[in-house]
Amino acid sequence: MNKIVLKIEGMGCEMCVNKVTAALAQVELVAEVKVSLENASAEVFYYGEKAPNKADLKAAVEKAGFKAV
Repeated sequence: MNKIVLKIEGMGCEMCVNKVTAALAQVELVAEVKVSLENASAEVFYYGEKAPNKADLKAAVEKAGFKAV
């Protein structure tokens, strides 16, 4: 499994983590998501060579009310 790591700004609680996780999980080609409040980051896992579109991942995070860097 491959992964993309995004820094997430604006998270302050577990509800924030859940919102970001749910938003990223909806993006095409995403197999699994692990969001860390402590590290202010999200690990997005996918199978194969075709990766989720990074712009789509960032848009999903922003739609949930946070900023992906």
